[in-house]
Amino acid sequence: MKIKENPTRLDIAGTWRGIRMMLPLAVFTIAFGLAFGVAAVHQGLAGWEAMLMSLFVFAAPSQFAALEMWHSPLPLLALAAVTLAIHTRHMLMSAALYPWLKALPQRQQFAMVILLTDSNWAMALGEYQRGERNLGILLGGGIALWGAWVGGTAIGLAFGGGITEPERFGLDVIMLCFLLMIVVGGNPRAAMALPWLAAAASALMAYWWLPPYLHVMVGAITGGVVAVLLPGRWLRESAS
Repeated sequence: MKIKENPTRLDIAGTWRGIRMMLPLAVFTIAFGLAFGVAAVHQGLAGWEAMLMSLFVFAAPSQFAALEMWHSPLPLLALAAVTLAIHTRHMLMSAALYPWLKALPQRQQFAMVILLTDSNWAMALGEYQRGERNLGILLGGGIALWGAWVGGTAIGLAFGGGITEPERFGLDVIMLCFLLMIVVGGNPRAAMALPWLAAAASALMAYWWLPPYLHVMVGAITGGVVAVLLPGRWLRESAS
């Protein structure tokens, strides 16, 4: 007898659950936001400029990259190209969520991914694979991280002498460890090891030999292409 799958839904209870699940990582996100606020002060940004960037961009990698390129006149085309390269992976992340989001009207689908980050994507996708169908998990996780990032930025701007080198305390690997834990804990298919290895190898080569930030785009595209080209029987066998 076929078990009926729970319908996709979005409610306050699920959103609160997503917030609570993401709180441990949100605490560390405050430190990243603080580091950005301090770096923005040292780069000469006005406090309101840095706050608006965190409020509306909400993308740590591209915000830090923008700081490195922040001079007068602003290289707008270069900023746009770097931001696109860094966040190419979001196309694949959004595609992975489509089976969950497709039940929503298109405008709501776009609204749901406004707060999409690597962390709440990984957490929500892991929950989806375990049978969760409440999109509040995704939304709540994004809200928790957004609030922590904005709050951390404000603290960094207020106390410019804060943490200037977060890597000294191991803060730069916390999100990586969190994502790895979620991926491994989600019982990934063995066949997906090949796309992961291809993405990692191509990203490393691009990091060494191509201009800055392109390694993110190269890794994402390579992993996606390899996954698409995998024979269907490999995926069926690994799922059985």
